[in-house]
Amino acid sequence: MDALRGPDAGTLLIRALRNNALSAGVTMHVATIACTPWASATFVGTQHLLTIVADPVPGLRDWIDSLPEAEFVIRGHIVADLAIDRVESIDGRQHVTLAILTLIDT
Repeated sequence: MDALRGPDAGTLLIRALRNNALSAGVTMHVATIACTPWASATFVGTQHLLTIVADPVPGLRDWIDSLPEAEFVIRGHIVADLAIDRVESIDGRQHVTLAILTLIDT
């Protein structure tokens, strides 16, 4: 984190995911995250590949299924795309791999 600019898109994305999960009654943590710069002819952003881990609680599957359509408030960024790559149960916990594209909001 740059003290002058504040948290990066990945940090803000994790915060937004946690807040979204908590509002659904789901406690999760991020097990892995990889961030890659991304650009097109008109947009600049970051591709995030992350794995979240959550205990199986009532409503967990509904929360996971709602993620691609969820609205995330991330200062200075827009979540342009969110795809669920994989959901698997390991040792009784749900491991969810997400591919998320954030764009710089200009």
